[in-house]
Amino acid sequence: MPDRDSRDVPSPRAQPATDPETYETGTHEAGTHETDAERRRRRARFLRDLAEARELRDRVQPRRVKVARLRHAMRMRTFRW
Repeated sequence: MPDRDSRDVPSPRAQPATDPETYETGTHEAGTHETDAERRRRRARFLRDLAEARELRDRVQPRRVKVARLRHAMRMRTFRW
């Protein structure tokens, strides 16, 4: 029996996303127009998720947050005369 090589297995990235939570069919199909309200809702959801991810990263890596805060303070001090 021949051994299966890792190249024979398709990559999970090669398959299109069909999960309804991650793929919005209505906005990507040809001929449909996204309204401003839908775009704003989608953008607000994205910004909420982004803020949540940043808060999680800040909790997980407190040293990184402290260093970033100190660097920002140093930049502000050198900017102001």
